[in-house]
Amino acid sequence: MINYYHHPEPFSLELGGRLDALRIAYHTYGTLNADKSNVVWVCHALTGNSDVQDWWPHTVEEGKFLDPADNFIICANILGSPYGTTAPLHTNPATGTPYYKDFPPYTIRDIVNAHRVLAEALGIGRIKALVGCSVGGFQAIEWAVMEPDRFERLVLMATDAIATPWTIAIDETMRMSIEADPTFGDPDPQAGRKGLAAARAIGLLSYRGYYGYNLTQKDVEELPEVHRASSYQQYQGEKLCRRFDAYSYYAILKAFDTHDVGRGRGGLDAALKRIKARTLVVGLETDIVFPPREMQELCSKIPGAVYGEIHSPFGHDGFLVEYNQLNNLLLPFIKNQEGVSQ
Repeated sequence: MINYYHHPEPFSLELGGRLDALRIAYHTYGTLNADKSNVVWVCHALTGNSDVQDWWPHTVEEGKFLDPADNFIICANILGSPYGTTAPLHTNPATGTPYYKDFPPYTIRDIVNAHRVLAEALGIGRIKALVGCSVGGFQAIEWAVMEPDRFERLVLMATDAIATPWTIAIDETMRMSIEADPTFGDPDPQAGRKGLAAARAIGLLSYRGYYGYNLTQKDVEELPEVHRASSYQQYQGEKLCRRFDAYSYYAILKAFDTHDVGRGRGGLDAALKRIKARTLVVGLETDIVFPPREMQELCSKIPGAVYGEIHSPFGHDGFLVEYNQLNNLLLPFIKNQEGVSQ
């Protein structure tokens, strides 16, 4: 069941703006133990939400690494997302109308500070494990650098310590698609839908990659009227439009490009050395967004970190698909058992 926390005071943003009203949507699973030592905090990715069971199959289950019988699992919907936390379609208290394109710009650090606000409100101090995949990993690594004494374990999967030129270029291309829709900017929740559909189709190319598409989208007949890969792109764009809006997608992409844990901390290497949590870095064999080589380099810069790899043809999306391999890696790590099995 979804829960809501209403922050009782204005929420200041890193880039100078503020939200006069902040609501945070979150889900929990399991039971918090007496000494509050069994908290596992999950940070979700771009179009995810706080309901981990909804977007991460076979993880919040008995015997899995997010076992609610052992752990108290928390996931908060990120700032700007349309799944309950304050976002562009919410009413601006200053105007009495939705923010739309005027939602104040924010950063990954603002998203993390919203997590911190929620943790404080729930009375959560020390956290047993912090898990973040993709842009969820942006949040997790930022939080682990910001508050190094707070976390015992850290799992970073298919992510990075900085938004690279490559990932920024992907984001900009998606934003260009949204901006090309002449309705984007209109005071309408449906504005920019065609641009959003195109942006999602572009994003999927990087998420699934060459091997994923060639494995799943081959035509079953010669010279089809509509290629299977074409209908897949159309379907995925339309599917996202049914559950997301262009203003939220655009705002989140802008926030993601601010990611740099070294900013104001003496650079990446110095910032990463601040991490005290026992860290597992997980790469995905065919990921072209955050290639394994990049993940291995990240691992080498975090004190005492260990590396594991998921073998999958599904590229970046492998972390959503290969749940058995994930469990083999993460279950012993979160349970504080030595070694990483691959």
